[in-house]
Amino acid sequence: MPVNIITLKGNIVDIPNKRIYAGIVSIENGLVKSIEALANDESIMGNYILPGFIDSHVHIESSMLVPSEFARLAVVHGTVATISDPHEIANVCGIEGVEFMIANGKQVNFKFNFGAPSCVPATIFETAGASIDSAAVHQLLQREEILYLSEMMNFPGVLFKDEEVMKKIQSAHQSNKPVDGHAPGLMGLQAKEYIDAGISTDHECFTKEEALDKLKYGMKILIREGSAAKNFEALIDLIDDYADNIMFCSDDKHPDSLAIGHINQLCARAVAKGKNVFNVLQAACINPVKHYKMKVGLLQVGDAADCIVVDDLINFHVAQTYINGELVAAAGKSFIQSVEITPINQFDCNEIEVAQLKIKVNEYPNFNGTIPVIEALDGQLITNKIYCPATIIEDELVSNVAEDVLKMVVVNRYHNAPIAKCFIRNFGLKNGSMASSVAHDSHNIVAVGVDDESLAVAINLVIAEKGGVSAVAQNKKMVLGLPVAGLMSAKDGYEMAEAYTEIDVMTKEDLGSTLVAPFMTLSFMALLVIPHLKLSDKGLFDGDKFVFV
Repeated sequence: MPVNIITLKGNIVDIPNKRIYAGIVSIENGLVKSIEALANDESIMGNYILPGFIDSHVHIESSMLVPSEFARLAVVHGTVATISDPHEIANVCGIEGVEFMIANGKQVNFKFNFGAPSCVPATIFETAGASIDSAAVHQLLQREEILYLSEMMNFPGVLFKDEEVMKKIQSAHQSNKPVDGHAPGLMGLQAKEYIDAGISTDHECFTKEEALDKLKYGMKILIREGSAAKNFEALIDLIDDYADNIMFCSDDKHPDSLAIGHINQLCARAVAKGKNVFNVLQAACINPVKHYKMKVGLLQVGDAADCIVVDDLINFHVAQTYINGELVAAAGKSFIQSVEITPINQFDCNEIEVAQLKIKVNEYPNFNGTIPVIEALDGQLITNKIYCPATIIEDELVSNVAEDVLKMVVVNRYHNAPIAKCFIRNFGLKNGSMASSVAHDSHNIVAVGVDDESLAVAINLVIAEKGGVSAVAQNKKMVLGLPVAGLMSAKDGYEMAEAYTEIDVMTKEDLGSTLVAPFMTLSFMALLVIPHLKLSDKGLFDGDKFVFV
């Protein structure tokens, strides 16, 4: 067998020992053979060698790319591995969906580490495409490709010791695999009880106070900065005091933002705020590997050569990325090749008619002339429950564009069923509609618009593609098809990023949306496990009381 030797020369970033020294890294057959300090120990070279970046919690599906294409884009930014929760595709296609993600990820040189979805379906209050019970979770946890039990969103089930929930957690503990958390707003004794059940991480902290409370009880905090949920500014000040217990994650990242940057951006922002560079890199490179027992190298002799070369420790511009000693990206170019796939999906509903979208006055909750309205918050998954004056025309409730109170609907994608309807504020649309089959967690079709006619067109564009995102303006319409589970495309990742940018721009320039990421925000408006008011295919849901309105 021929020996493949690679030599890297530069400033070695020794994160555990918090030092930087000029040296040479020798890589032989994919492993770090030696690391030698230069005799003069002068940091004279203009590059830095360090372990690769890791996204400690991401739903690959939210990138709208299959894993192999996600990898092509991520390696350019120095990402060598992910902790990936496949519960989006699992909610659509069940175990077959998880199998698809694992198989596709294995076709490229990138270290995907998948979890066993813990909450499929996420709740009983919406229609999903599949169910994964405790027995199926137990079987998944026996697989070496499955490193953990993914986010336990059913925190009431943990607190009330639901039998199925506890069986899933027990299976993870028996398999010596960690359990990820998901407990937005949970604090005090309830947080302690949740953590004491053996749940070790949380990526849902919105405030520093909440994170400190959970850290106090021994939980690890993931600082999330995705396309919709952005908690970096609220939490980054924790990193210097709690470096051992902090990680970075994106959770959900659309293709346009992934094409621009990934975990490297968070490192640059943290350093720009004066945070200790070694603490920042510990969160970005080291902590996930140790917590999840990942087979990812940490730039130690004998490790897999999963390392990167960056221009500096300020901007973290990535010059080269190596995985298992193979150069997978350099100078902004990915060397990972696209692979052929056979899409899987579950999509079975007829096109809708305008009449199905009407809301009669007597069909919607009314409190002395005011109606419950979802208030979307830019950069957050949580929503507010507000009350606004009803706008009535000919015994029908309609959108009020002037007050930014627009109609939102959810269409069951798995079978024909009555359409759920409500009203929402803060999308800012002045005309037209937008729709998406990316609608956490069951991924029915969610749509928002100013009038029923454009709403129907936007929804039917998605149905015709068996999944996708669409936008409809007065004289313009656009759809981006997502044939893989109605969530992803197998097309070239950069082409998808460009196409998504185009439709995103349309929602802002032609429709008038004021949100930073309109489609990403829309995708969370049916996520019942995040307070306070959401819409499932079964109706308007109060996330605080866990009841329909």
